[in-house]
Amino acid sequence: MAWIYLLAAGLLEIVWAYAMKQSDGFTRLTPTLVTFAALIGSLGLLALAMRSLPLGVAYMLWTGIGAIGAFAVGVFVLGESASAGRLVAAALIAGGLIMMKMTSPT
Repeated sequence: MAWIYLLAAGLLEIVWAYAMKQSDGFTRLTPTLVTFAALIGSLGLLALAMRSLPLGVAYMLWTGIGAIGAFAVGVFVLGESASAGRLVAAALIAGGLIMMKMTSPT
């Protein structure tokens, strides 16, 4: 169950990052409220996952899911650059996440 909590926490991290971008510096009410709701949910689910997952594994996977997801949203939704260098960087992060999961004791 901890892995499901962690995945959901990572997905909510993507939501709050995107909503924060849409909030225009917290000047737009609805995206600001979504940002804080998703942030609280993400942290709560991360805390639940950390009950049984090691800190390093849980935190790295949470931030990695958020980083790669935010990058993907930036490229596919916001039209940000998908240069070769940025794609390689995202692939390296993904590779690190996979290796962390594969070598985790739990």
